[in-house]
Amino acid sequence: MSEGFAGLRLEHVAARAGVGKATIYRRWRSKEELAQALLADLAAPHIAVDDTGDTREELLAAVLNPMRAITDTDFGPVIRALLSQIAKNPTLGDPFRATVVQARRNEVARLIARGIERGDLRPDADADIATELLVGPVYFRLMFGGKLSVDFAERVVDSVLRGYAAP
Repeated sequence: MSEGFAGLRLEHVAARAGVGKATIYRRWRSKEELAQALLADLAAPHIAVDDTGDTREELLAAVLNPMRAITDTDFGPVIRALLSQIAKNPTLGDPFRATVVQARRNEVARLIARGIERGDLRPDADADIATELLVGPVYFRLMFGGKLSVDFAERVVDSVLRGYAAP
């Protein structure tokens, strides 16, 4: 993707992989399908959060996982290259939101439910908003600058906990 997504052609992918065009087209009908598959594969290992019994620790993992994916893995350069396309191209954006984003929302919903069950979080804690409060700042800094650090992640989690903590 050195030429960007607009310049990507499945024929180029086939040539670089040393296979025929038909081989690529049998698996992916479009460059959007290929990009979605790549994003899903690269994101998958960074979504799940183990049940540690500690709500703060689990929420922190929900921030650190995408942060580390962006800074320490191949997901980072790929998501940077595709963010604008995800936003404006429904053929890429809709499946990304339905898979990767929904998987993250589902995982944070599980964390919120566990926190409510433990009595750490208010029963009315909104998991969708929690996802955006926890993960949104990571992507904001990715796009607009700012250091992604453990201290930053802890400040995000502590802010969410102040708003969602059980009385």
